[in-house]
Amino acid sequence: MKTLIVGAAGQLGRALLRNIPASVDAVTLDRTQLDITRRDAVEQAMRSHRPQVVINASAHTAVDLAESEPQRAYAINAEAVGGLAGLCTAQGIRFIHISTDFVFDGTSGRPYRPDDATHPLGVYGASKLAGEQKIAGHAGLDWTIVRTAWVYASSGRNFVLTMLRLFNERSVIRVVADQIGTPTSARSLSECVWRAATTGKLPGIAHFTDAGVASWYDFAVAIYEEATQLGLVTKPVDLQPIQTKDYPTPARRPSYSVLDVTATTAALGLTPVHWRTNLRQVLRELRA
Repeated sequence: MKTLIVGAAGQLGRALLRNIPASVDAVTLDRTQLDITRRDAVEQAMRSHRPQVVINASAHTAVDLAESEPQRAYAINAEAVGGLAGLCTAQGIRFIHISTDFVFDGTSGRPYRPDDATHPLGVYGASKLAGEQKIAGHAGLDWTIVRTAWVYASSGRNFVLTMLRLFNERSVIRVVADQIGTPTSARSLSECVWRAATTGKLPGIAHFTDAGVASWYDFAVAIYEEATQLGLVTKPVDLQPIQTKDYPTPARRPSYSVLDVTATTAALGLTPVHWRTNLRQVLRELRA
């Protein structure tokens, strides 16, 4: 199956590359090789590589920066996505796109299902939702949108690597404890995406994260405990829980963004792994 991965240099893109199924012939393009905001460049890439499936792992993910540069966020997360979807529709190509828990406002009292009402709180979530809507607006397109949350890996820019750096720089770290979600390994997300791509059993909007829930404070404590056991951190650090109001940011975050993955894992035959188990595996990669 000829597959084109767009955004191959990001966390998910790299994980997809490391886990390519034997049945897939993958072509990978990062943002230096393909600017998805240029329709002519995207059209040329489609003609050159003739994929059967396109996986869009590219996005403007700088949540706070998006507040000050909304045009760029919408150009990448919405307009370019609509362009990709249109080209895939015209050429009969299956389209798989990655979205976010930030399309929700965090007021739910239970994990969000794919068909729950959306209400993003900031530019990032709104631009991602606009991209989803552009995909769904293409009649005849074979598409899957996988919403996920709190993605991290052993490379790139993410919460885990930031915490490891801070553990070695500071003796006291304050972490928000009233935002709840699910840390998700890029590797497990890549397995979900590849299963969706190769089986075609996940049409429409789907949710996928690792199992379990945590606050950012819980996540930070787990990183510290696991990293200490592995020798990645060798000094004591005082981790202090704080509230969101004590750490103001340009963009508002949902206070609760746990996603209901039941339908996705059942459709794809996946068994969710607890986020702490996957965290330990990623930290082991860093130690190797």
